[in-house]
Amino acid sequence: MSVITRRLSVPELSQQILEMATIGVYRESVFEALRPMATKKQIGAAIAHAKRFGLHSVASLRDDELGTYYQVDLVKYRSLEHAIATPAHLGDDANLLEQVMDATSTVQRMLVVAKALTALLGVVGVLCLLEERHQLGMSLLSGAVSAGSLWAIQRSLIKKMPVEPAKK
Repeated sequence: MSVITRRLSVPELSQQILEMATIGVYRESVFEALRPMATKKQIGAAIAHAKRFGLHSVASLRDDELGTYYQVDLVKYRSLEHAIATPAHLGDDANLLEQVMDATSTVQRMLVVAKALTALLGVVGVLCLLEERHQLGMSLLSGAVSAGSLWAIQRSLIKKMPVEPAKK
C-alpha cells in the first residue's frame, strides 16, 4: 500500500526546516525527514530560503557523514516569521507566482473580449436579419454562438484559477 503525500512549497519546507533547527539538526537529517515531501533540489532551495529567516550553520559541529549542523537564531526567526511566504522572499517561486497571476489577468481580459464580441455579433446579426439579409445575419449569429461558447469555456476556466496568492 503506497502513501500519497502532497509536495510542499518552498515556504512550507522552510518552515519545517526552521522548526527542526530550533533544537538543532544535521543537513542529512533534514533531507531524510523531508524526502517524502520534496525533491533534494527543493529541499536545498528551502534551506537557502530558510537562511534568510535565521537559519545558520555551526561549523564546530559539522560531521563528515551527517554534514552541516543547523540552528536557528530565534530572535531573527520570530521577527521575520510572518514574512516567510511573501513573494519578495521567495526567489524563483515569486517568479512562478507572478507568471500565474499574469496568466490569470490575461484570461480575464480574453473573457471580456469574448463577451463583447458575442454581444456585437449578436446585435449586428439580428439587424441583418431585420433588413432581410438572411445569409449574412445567420452567419453573424453563428459567429455570436461560437464566441459565446468561447466565453462560456473561458468563464468556467477563470473560476478554477487563483485570483490572488494563497495566504496562511
